[in-house]
Amino acid sequence: MPQAEVEAVAEGVESAVPPGTPRARRRASRGAAAEEAGAEDAPVRRAGARTPAGSGHGATSRTSDRRPDLRSHTDAAKAARPPGQRLRAHATREIDQALDALGWGGNRIHAGVHLARKNLRRARATLALGADGLGPGAALVDRELRDLNRDLSQLRDAHALVETLDRLLRGELAPDARRLLARARRAAAAARAAAARRAREDDPGLGRRRALLQVLRAALLAMPWAQLQPEHWRAAVAASLRRVARAGERARASGGDEDWHDWRRRARRLSQQQRALKSAGLGADAPTFDKRQIERLGEAQDLNLLLDHCGKGSPFAKAERGALKAFARGELAGARERIQAGSEGRSPE
Repeated sequence: MPQAEVEAVAEGVESAVPPGTPRARRRASRGAAAEEAGAEDAPVRRAGARTPAGSGHGATSRTSDRRPDLRSHTDAAKAARPPGQRLRAHATREIDQALDALGWGGNRIHAGVHLARKNLRRARATLALGADGLGPGAALVDRELRDLNRDLSQLRDAHALVETLDRLLRGELAPDARRLLARARRAAAAARAAAARRAREDDPGLGRRRALLQVLRAALLAMPWAQLQPEHWRAAVAASLRRVARAGERARASGGDEDWHDWRRRARRLSQQQRALKSAGLGADAPTFDKRQIERLGEAQDLNLLLDHCGKGSPFAKAERGALKAFARGELAGARERIQAGSEGRSPE
Protein backbone atom coordinates (compact mmCIF):
# COMPACT_ATOMS: atom_id res chain seq x y z
CA MET A 1 0.00 0.00 0.00
CA PRO A 2 1.57 3.34 -0.98
CA GLN A 3 2.69 5.50 1.93
CA ALA A 4 0.56 8.43 0.85
CA GLU A 5 -2.52 6.23 0.82
CA VAL A 6 -1.77 4.86 4.29
CA GLU A 7 -1.26 8.34 5.67
CA ALA A 8 -4.54 9.44 4.11
CA VAL A 9 -6.23 6.52 5.87
CA ALA A 10 -4.54 7.53 9.10
CA GLU A 11 -6.24 10.92 8.81
CA GLY A 12 -9.71 9.41 8.97
CA VAL A 13 -10.60 7.29 5.92
CA GLU A 14 -12.36 4.15 7.11
CA SER A 15 -11.07 0.66 6.33
CA ALA A 16 -11.69 -2.44 8.39
CA VAL A 17 -9.78 -4.70 5.96
CA PRO A 18 -6.60 -6.11 7.58
CA PRO A 19 -3.36 -4.68 6.16
CA GLY A 20 -1.37 -6.63 3.62
CA THR A 21 -4.46 -7.56 1.65
CA PRO A 22 -3.97 -7.18 -2.11
CA ARG A 23 -5.71 -4.15 -3.53
CA ALA A 24 -8.25 -6.15 -5.53
CA ARG A 25 -9.23 -8.15 -2.47
CA ARG A 26 -9.44 -4.96 -0.40
CA ARG A 27 -11.88 -3.49 -2.91
CA ALA A 28 -13.91 -6.70 -2.88
CA SER A 29 -13.96 -6.72 0.91
CA ARG A 30 -15.15 -3.14 1.04
CA GLY A 31 -17.90 -3.98 -1.40
CA ALA A 32 -18.90 -7.03 0.62
CA ALA A 33 -18.99 -5.00 3.81
CA ALA A 34 -21.20 -2.42 2.18
CA GLU A 35 -23.54 -5.08 0.90
CA GLU A 36 -23.71 -6.69 4.32
CA ALA A 37 -24.49 -3.34 5.95
CA GLY A 38 -27.31 -2.77 3.50
CA ALA A 39 -28.55 -6.34 3.16
CA GLU A 40 -32.08 -5.54 4.29
CA ASP A 41 -32.45 -3.01 1.53
CA ALA A 42 -30.89 -5.19 -1.16
CA PRO A 43 -34.18 -6.32 -2.76
CA VAL A 44 -35.29 -2.70 -3.13
CA ARG A 45 -32.00 -1.72 -4.76
CA ARG A 46 -32.11 -4.69 -7.11
CA ALA A 47 -35.67 -3.86 -8.09
CA GLY A 48 -34.76 -0.24 -8.69
CA ALA A 49 -31.77 -1.25 -10.80
CA ARG A 50 -33.88 -3.00 -13.45
CA THR A 51 -34.90 -0.72 -16.31
CA PRO A 52 -37.80 -1.66 -18.55
CA ALA A 53 -36.87 -2.25 -22.17
CA GLY A 54 -37.17 0.82 -24.35
CA SER A 55 -37.12 3.23 -21.42
CA GLY A 56 -34.04 4.94 -22.80
CA HIS A 57 -32.05 4.62 -19.54
CA GLY A 58 -28.62 3.07 -20.00
CA ALA A 59 -26.18 1.30 -17.72
CA THR A 60 -24.57 4.54 -16.61
CA SER A 61 -27.88 5.87 -15.33
CA ARG A 62 -28.61 2.63 -13.47
CA THR A 63 -25.22 2.68 -11.78
CA SER A 64 -25.54 6.28 -10.68
CA ASP A 65 -29.04 5.54 -9.33
CA ARG A 66 -27.73 2.67 -7.21
CA ARG A 67 -24.71 4.30 -5.61
CA PRO A 68 -26.41 7.08 -3.62
CA ASP A 69 -28.87 4.55 -2.17
CA LEU A 70 -26.05 2.23 -1.14
CA ARG A 71 -24.02 5.04 0.39
CA SER A 72 -26.89 6.53 2.37
CA HIS A 73 -27.99 3.13 3.61
CA THR A 74 -24.44 2.23 4.64
CA ASP A 75 -24.13 5.53 6.55
CA ALA A 76 -27.45 4.85 8.26
CA ALA A 77 -26.36 1.33 9.18
CA LYS A 78 -23.14 2.69 10.67
CA ALA A 79 -25.04 5.28 12.71
CA ALA A 80 -27.39 2.57 13.97
CA ARG A 81 -24.53 0.59 15.54
CA PRO A 82 -24.02 1.07 19.28
CA PRO A 83 -21.56 3.92 19.95
CA GLY A 84 -19.19 1.53 21.69
CA GLN A 85 -18.92 -0.59 18.58
CA ARG A 86 -18.10 2.52 16.57
CA LEU A 87 -15.30 3.30 19.02
CA ARG A 88 -14.09 -0.27 18.62
CA ALA A 89 -14.04 0.20 14.84
CA HIS A 90 -11.89 3.30 15.27
CA ALA A 91 -9.40 1.52 17.56
CA THR A 92 -9.25 -1.47 15.22
CA ARG A 93 -8.52 0.74 12.22
CA GLU A 94 -5.65 2.34 14.10
CA ILE A 95 -4.15 -1.07 14.85
CA ASP A 96 -4.64 -2.19 11.24
CA GLN A 97 -2.83 0.90 10.03
CA ALA A 98 -0.01 0.24 12.52
CA LEU A 99 0.32 -3.30 11.23
CA ASP A 100 0.54 -2.04 7.69
CA ALA A 101 3.04 0.72 8.50
CA LEU A 102 5.32 -1.68 10.40
CA GLY A 103 5.60 -3.67 7.18
CA TRP A 104 7.14 -0.81 5.21
CA GLY A 105 10.59 -1.80 4.02
CA GLY A 106 13.81 -0.13 2.94
CA ASN A 107 14.25 3.50 3.87
CA ARG A 108 10.52 3.73 4.59
CA ILE A 109 11.01 1.79 7.82
CA HIS A 110 11.51 5.07 9.71
CA ALA A 111 8.32 6.70 8.44
CA GLY A 112 6.48 3.42 9.03
CA VAL A 113 7.57 3.19 12.65
CA HIS A 114 6.70 6.86 13.18
CA LEU A 115 3.19 6.34 11.81
CA ALA A 116 2.71 3.03 13.65
CA ARG A 117 3.56 4.61 16.99
CA LYS A 118 0.97 7.32 16.35
CA ASN A 119 -1.60 4.65 15.55
CA LEU A 120 -0.80 2.70 18.72
CA ARG A 121 -1.16 5.82 20.87
CA ARG A 122 -4.51 6.56 19.23
CA ALA A 123 -5.71 3.01 19.88
CA ARG A 124 -4.70 3.37 23.54
CA ALA A 125 -6.50 6.71 23.80
CA THR A 126 -9.66 5.05 22.47
CA LEU A 127 -9.33 2.23 24.99
CA ALA A 128 -9.09 4.83 27.74
CA LEU A 129 -12.48 6.21 26.67
CA GLY A 130 -14.00 2.92 27.77
CA ALA A 131 -12.81 3.47 31.34
CA ASP A 132 -13.97 0.51 33.46
CA GLY A 133 -16.69 -0.47 31.00
CA LEU A 134 -14.43 -2.73 28.94
CA GLY A 135 -13.50 -5.06 31.77
CA PRO A 136 -10.11 -6.22 33.10
CA GLY A 137 -8.83 -7.18 29.64
CA ALA A 138 -8.60 -3.52 28.65
CA ALA A 139 -5.79 -2.83 31.13
CA LEU A 140 -3.85 -5.83 29.85
CA VAL A 141 -4.15 -4.83 26.20
CA ASP A 142 -3.33 -1.22 27.01
CA ARG A 143 -0.19 -2.28 28.88
CA GLU A 144 0.98 -4.47 26.01
CA LEU A 145 0.34 -1.71 23.46
CA ARG A 146 2.32 0.69 25.65
CA ASP A 147 5.24 -1.74 25.92
CA LEU A 148 5.24 -2.37 22.18
CA ASN A 149 5.30 1.37 21.55
CA ARG A 150 8.22 1.78 23.93
CA ASP A 151 10.02 -1.09 22.21
CA LEU A 152 9.89 0.93 18.98
CA SER A 153 10.96 4.20 20.62
CA GLN A 154 14.70 3.86 20.01
CA LEU A 155 14.16 3.48 16.28
CA ARG A 156 11.66 6.34 16.31
CA ASP A 157 13.96 8.64 18.31
CA ALA A 158 16.74 8.18 15.77
CA HIS A 159 14.37 9.35 13.04
CA ALA A 160 12.84 12.15 15.16
CA LEU A 161 16.30 13.60 15.78
CA VAL A 162 16.89 13.93 12.04
CA GLU A 163 13.43 15.47 11.56
CA THR A 164 14.08 17.98 14.36
CA LEU A 165 17.35 19.09 12.78
CA ASP A 166 15.63 19.36 9.39
CA ARG A 167 12.97 21.61 10.92
CA LEU A 168 15.57 23.81 12.58
CA LEU A 169 17.57 24.07 9.36
CA ARG A 170 14.47 25.37 7.55
CA GLY A 171 14.37 28.38 9.89
CA GLU A 172 16.40 31.55 9.96
CA LEU A 173 19.87 30.83 11.36
CA ALA A 174 23.18 32.55 11.75
CA PRO A 175 25.84 31.08 9.41
CA ASP A 176 27.77 29.43 12.25
CA ALA A 177 24.60 27.86 13.66
CA ARG A 178 23.58 26.58 10.22
CA ARG A 179 26.96 24.89 9.71
CA LEU A 180 26.78 23.39 13.19
CA LEU A 181 23.30 21.95 12.61
CA ALA A 182 24.21 20.68 9.14
CA ARG A 183 27.10 18.67 10.60
CA ALA A 184 24.84 17.41 13.37
CA ARG A 185 22.25 16.39 10.80
CA ARG A 186 24.79 14.26 8.89
CA ALA A 187 25.83 12.52 12.11
CA ALA A 188 22.18 11.94 13.10
CA ALA A 189 21.37 10.47 9.68
CA ALA A 190 24.26 8.01 10.02
CA ALA A 191 23.03 7.01 13.48
CA ARG A 192 19.51 6.54 12.10
CA ALA A 193 20.79 4.21 9.37
CA ALA A 194 22.68 2.18 11.96
CA ALA A 195 19.55 1.91 14.14
CA ALA A 196 17.59 0.61 11.14
CA ARG A 197 20.25 -2.03 10.42
CA ARG A 198 20.14 -3.23 14.02
CA ALA A 199 16.35 -3.41 13.94
CA ARG A 200 16.36 -5.50 10.74
CA GLU A 201 18.94 -7.88 12.20
CA ASP A 202 17.06 -8.24 15.49
CA ASP A 203 13.57 -8.58 13.99
CA PRO A 204 13.49 -8.96 10.18
CA GLY A 205 10.55 -7.07 8.74
CA LEU A 206 9.55 -6.26 12.34
CA GLY A 207 7.71 -9.58 12.10
CA ARG A 208 7.85 -10.33 15.83
CA ARG A 209 6.25 -6.98 16.67
CA ARG A 210 3.59 -7.40 14.01
CA ALA A 211 2.72 -10.90 15.23
CA LEU A 212 2.23 -9.56 18.76
CA LEU A 213 0.07 -6.76 17.45
CA GLN A 214 -2.17 -9.24 15.62
CA VAL A 215 -2.82 -10.96 18.95
CA LEU A 216 -3.62 -7.65 20.63
CA ARG A 217 -5.98 -6.78 17.78
CA ALA A 218 -7.94 -9.98 18.40
CA ALA A 219 -8.08 -9.27 22.13
CA LEU A 220 -9.36 -5.74 21.50
CA LEU A 221 -12.15 -7.04 19.29
CA ALA A 222 -13.25 -9.48 22.01
CA MET A 223 -13.96 -6.75 24.57
CA PRO A 224 -17.59 -5.80 25.39
CA TRP A 225 -17.58 -2.52 23.47
CA ALA A 226 -21.33 -2.63 22.82
CA GLN A 227 -21.94 -2.26 26.57
CA LEU A 228 -20.27 1.14 26.78
CA GLN A 229 -22.53 3.98 27.87
CA PRO A 230 -22.12 7.77 27.46
CA GLU A 231 -21.08 8.10 31.10
CA HIS A 232 -17.98 6.00 30.37
CA TRP A 233 -16.44 8.22 27.70
CA ARG A 234 -17.74 11.44 29.25
CA ALA A 235 -16.03 10.59 32.52
CA ALA A 236 -12.84 9.70 30.63
CA VAL A 237 -12.85 13.04 28.79
CA ALA A 238 -13.46 14.96 32.01
CA ALA A 239 -10.54 13.14 33.63
CA SER A 240 -8.30 13.91 30.65
CA LEU A 241 -9.19 17.61 30.82
CA ARG A 242 -8.32 17.69 34.53
CA ARG A 243 -5.00 15.91 33.93
CA VAL A 244 -4.03 18.34 31.17
CA ALA A 245 -4.84 21.33 33.39
CA ARG A 246 -2.85 19.94 36.35
CA ALA A 247 0.10 18.96 34.15
CA GLY A 248 0.20 22.44 32.64
CA GLU A 249 0.21 24.05 36.07
CA ARG A 250 3.07 21.80 37.23
CA ALA A 251 5.16 22.43 34.12
CA ARG A 252 4.76 26.20 34.29
CA ALA A 253 5.55 26.24 38.02
CA SER A 254 8.54 23.90 38.03
CA GLY A 255 10.07 24.39 34.59
CA GLY A 256 11.28 20.78 34.81
CA ASP A 257 11.75 18.83 31.58
CA GLU A 258 9.80 15.82 32.86
CA ASP A 259 6.86 18.00 33.86
CA TRP A 260 6.83 19.66 30.44
CA HIS A 261 6.98 16.26 28.77
CA ASP A 262 4.09 15.03 30.91
CA TRP A 263 2.05 18.07 29.89
CA ARG A 264 2.68 17.31 26.25
CA ARG A 265 1.72 13.60 26.65
CA ARG A 266 -1.53 14.41 28.39
CA ALA A 267 -2.48 17.11 25.88
CA ARG A 268 -1.78 14.68 23.04
CA ARG A 269 -4.00 12.03 24.67
CA LEU A 270 -6.84 14.58 24.86
CA SER A 271 -6.42 15.35 21.15
CA GLN A 272 -6.49 11.65 20.29
CA GLN A 273 -9.67 11.14 22.30
CA GLN A 274 -11.32 14.01 20.46
CA ARG A 275 -10.36 12.31 17.20
CA ALA A 276 -11.82 8.97 18.32
CA LEU A 277 -15.12 10.46 19.46
CA LYS A 278 -15.58 12.39 16.22
CA SER A 279 -14.77 9.27 14.21
CA ALA A 280 -17.45 7.39 16.14
CA GLY A 281 -20.05 10.08 15.49
CA LEU A 282 -19.87 11.33 19.08
CA GLY A 283 -18.60 14.80 18.32
CA ALA A 284 -20.96 16.42 20.82
CA ASP A 285 -18.95 14.73 23.59
CA ALA A 286 -15.54 15.54 22.09
CA PRO A 287 -13.34 17.94 24.08
CA THR A 288 -12.22 21.29 22.72
CA PHE A 289 -8.69 22.61 23.11
CA ASP A 290 -6.05 24.79 21.52
CA LYS A 291 -4.56 22.57 18.82
CA ARG A 292 -1.74 25.02 18.15
CA GLN A 293 -0.72 24.78 21.78
CA ILE A 294 -0.32 21.02 21.43
CA GLU A 295 1.82 21.53 18.33
CA ARG A 296 4.04 23.95 20.26
CA LEU A 297 4.42 21.42 23.07
CA GLY A 298 5.53 18.85 20.51
CA GLU A 299 8.11 21.22 19.02
CA ALA A 300 9.48 21.94 22.50
CA GLN A 301 9.76 18.21 23.17
CA ASP A 302 11.75 17.80 19.95
CA LEU A 303 14.28 20.28 21.31
CA ASN A 304 14.49 18.23 24.50
CA LEU A 305 15.25 15.23 22.31
CA LEU A 306 18.15 17.13 20.76
CA LEU A 307 19.45 17.97 24.23
CA ASP A 308 19.16 14.33 25.29
CA HIS A 309 21.33 13.29 22.35
CA CYS A 310 24.10 15.63 23.42
CA GLY A 311 24.93 13.48 26.43
CA LYS A 312 26.21 9.94 26.88
CA GLY A 313 26.10 7.86 23.69
CA SER A 314 25.68 10.97 21.54
CA PRO A 315 26.01 10.60 17.76
CA PHE A 316 27.58 14.07 17.64
CA ALA A 317 31.28 14.91 17.78
CA LYS A 318 32.39 15.57 21.34
CA ALA A 319 33.82 18.97 20.42
CA GLU A 320 30.43 20.13 19.11
CA ARG A 321 28.13 18.90 21.86
CA GLY A 322 28.55 22.01 24.00
CA ALA A 323 27.58 24.30 21.12
CA LEU A 324 24.59 22.11 20.24
CA LYS A 325 23.43 22.14 23.87
CA ALA A 326 23.65 25.92 24.04
CA PHE A 327 21.72 26.30 20.80
CA ALA A 328 19.00 23.80 21.86
CA ARG A 329 18.58 25.41 25.29
CA GLY A 330 18.12 28.83 23.75
CA GLU A 331 15.54 27.53 21.29
CA LEU A 332 13.78 25.58 24.06
CA ALA A 333 13.52 28.65 26.28
CA GLY A 334 11.91 30.58 23.43
CA ALA A 335 9.51 27.72 22.65
CA ARG A 336 8.38 27.50 26.27
CA GLU A 337 7.91 31.25 26.46
CA ARG A 338 5.57 31.07 23.46
CA ILE A 339 3.64 28.23 25.11
CA GLN A 340 3.34 30.19 28.35
CA ALA A 341 2.09 33.21 26.46
CA GLY A 342 -0.49 31.13 24.62
CA SER A 343 -1.79 29.50 27.79
CA GLU A 344 -2.17 32.91 29.43
CA GLY A 345 -4.01 34.37 26.46
CA ARG A 346 -1.15 36.66 25.46
CA SER A 347 0.28 36.93 21.95
CA PRO A 348 3.01 34.30 21.53
CA GLU A 349 4.99 36.60 19.27
